[in-house]
Amino acid sequence: MAGVMDIDTRGLRHCETTALGVLLRHQGLDLSEPMLFGLGSGLSFVYWDSKNMGFPFLGGRVKPFELTRNAAACLGLELQVEETASARKAWENVAAPIDAGRPVGLQLDSYHLDYFTSKVRFGGHFVAMYGYDDRDAYLVDTDQQGGAVSTSLSGLALARAARGPMTARNRSFTVTVAKAASPTRSQIIPAITACADAFLNPPIANLGHRGIEKTGKQVRTWLQRADDPRRDLPQAALLMEKAGTGGALFRNLYRDFLAECADLVDSDHLRTGHRLYTEAAALWTEVAVLITKAGESGDAQCLAQAGTVLDDLSRIEREAMQALSRL
Repeated sequence: MAGVMDIDTRGLRHCETTALGVLLRHQGLDLSEPMLFGLGSGLSFVYWDSKNMGFPFLGGRVKPFELTRNAAACLGLELQVEETASARKAWENVAAPIDAGRPVGLQLDSYHLDYFTSKVRFGGHFVAMYGYDDRDAYLVDTDQQGGAVSTSLSGLALARAARGPMTARNRSFTVTVAKAASPTRSQIIPAITACADAFLNPPIANLGHRGIEKTGKQVRTWLQRADDPRRDLPQAALLMEKAGTGGALFRNLYRDFLAECADLVDSDHLRTGHRLYTEAAALWTEVAVLITKAGESGDAQCLAQAGTVLDDLSRIEREAMQALSRL
């Protein structure tokens, strides 16, 4: 097997921070997952529905790879990114760094990975690759997916070349850390305010606090919207809680990031943001429970309750981000 020596194969809760964490730890920079998520200005919200979708999708973070780009800019990392339509070049882009002793981050479609038990097309998935042999690639995925895992080289090639929503054409990346040091106040505050400003000023009504408010209205219609409510509603709730979000649609991760920052930066605005995101995280889990219950029971009252909680969440998160924008 060709591979990177002394690799830390810890899987975290979220795929993109897991992959980035592997690359950074190999360079001597070991940051918590909430810190990586927050420095990447990772928190967001999107309500996504269209005619060709079976059911609406609720997203709680920025677009795939935006988090990595943001974190690299924030930390002053050198981020080397490769994309290609050529299968041969795509392989060279990962084999060369690994042969030189460096792990590589990959964006791919999890549908084609052998170790995924639930076969869902998702082109915004991330792994770190640290080795290969004649048959398999050796990867680090989330803790939920098994941490250190392997998949066939043929499956990996299909996953990397997949086309469709959120996919990237054989995207691979490496990072170089100039100096492994803990994040400073001058790095933390711009990451928080950039995230807050984007959330408070969404270009369309499906995003940010306006998107949460819209979801509060739309969720009340979900029993009619679903082809199979007993399947579709619990599945939507499961994605909010379990699909690499760290729980509560990434709000648990952001709450913990703000708590970590409050130990480093003395600010009432920061403490207010942390208090409100602690409240918001609990309410998102409550929304997931209500959506599941509605699907299982067919009781529209559960969705009416979820809509009311989402109205509260739109206000709470807006207030939190207004406080954080004043840092």
